[in-house]
Amino acid sequence: MNTIQREVDLAERHPGQERSIGAILIDAGKLRAEDAERVLRLQREKQLRFGDAAMQLGLVSEVDIEQALSRQFDYPYLSRGESKVAEEVIAAYNPFAPQVEALRALRSQLVLRWFDTEPAHKALAITSPGRDEGRSWLAANLGVVFSQLGERTLVIDADMRSPRQHLLFGVDNRAGLSAILSGRGSPDIIQRVPALRDLSVMPAGAVPPNPQELLARPTFGQLLQELGAGYDVILIDTPAGSQFADGQTVAVRAGGALMVARRNSSRVGLLRSYADMVQQAGAAVVGSVLTER
Repeated sequence: MNTIQREVDLAERHPGQERSIGAILIDAGKLRAEDAERVLRLQREKQLRFGDAAMQLGLVSEVDIEQALSRQFDYPYLSRGESKVAEEVIAAYNPFAPQVEALRALRSQLVLRWFDTEPAHKALAITSPGRDEGRSWLAANLGVVFSQLGERTLVIDADMRSPRQHLLFGVDNRAGLSAILSGRGSPDIIQRVPALRDLSVMPAGAVPPNPQELLARPTFGQLLQELGAGYDVILIDTPAGSQFADGQTVAVRAGGALMVARRNSSRVGLLRSYADMVQQAGAAVVGSVLTER
């Protein structure tokens, strides 16, 4: 309830907001017009906020009010069961969770250390040496929090070994990065994520027999340059670096890499060795993240 009251207070201090909470709830089908009149009467009688009055009458839930506030302040997130986006993408469903607050802190560091340091810094590879260390999860959730900042964000699935971004975001994977790099597709295969404004996904597409060779082609670097004209942030998912050279190649093309390790699972020596390899290849290691999934 504290979160709701804090956000409603903020809304009431900004009279420039064009749409009221009541209008948003009615448009969303959460509140009937005749019920809104009951809410307004109770609001006047007891000097309540609109959301508190509506909840007292049992007409809406706290989740409904949070959703309405997110739309009022252009901070979109999803309701469970109303989207194809996997619940594993926690930033899309629960922006008030501690994990998402940590993601926002990471977002701030990446802006300061990478994206705002040079105009050409638009792309960042999400890498790690081992399997199941959280690269795909981090790429997807970071994509959401950057889009919530208002940045035009693209998540590219360059893991053409075991792609996951199409599963996380519920998008079609019949055509993707592999088709573009093999000369059989175009950037038109990029798909917007419904209800999450400013977020798009380029899936991996069909798993090719030669992913390393495709990524090593100049076409991939040229593609990133072209995409940089239309996006502020490009996050690139990669396969395990200790098993395949793909991640190192992607990091060099992107210019920078974010290293991912998993608590009580990743080996520190292997992580350091892989980070050294990425740097020696010519990419900047922007930082490292410890996941607990």
